[in-house]
Amino acid sequence: MVVLRLKRMGRRHRPFYRLNAMDKRAPRNGRVIEELGWFNPLLEDESKQLCFNAERIKYWLSVGAQPSDTARTLIKRIGVDPTPGKKA
Repeated sequence: MVVLRLKRMGRRHRPFYRLNAMDKRAPRNGRVIEELGWFNPLLEDESKQLCFNAERIKYWLSVGAQPSDTARTLIKRIGVDPTPGKKA
């Protein structure tokens, strides 16, 4: 099963995350199928915190990928319906 989840990058006290399509059995920072964007929570301007590829996220959701809870809330922020399998 494919899941959409965040992979933590950055250094200590400076978190930076990448949204990835991964196999459910892979560890959090393990092998990635496809990188879908990034999230930087420390930026002041909320419009610059996210950079996601909406088309690829829609594709992965349409083929049954399950977003994690945190990924689901971030995907909602870019205006994509994170309900799996639902055509937008």
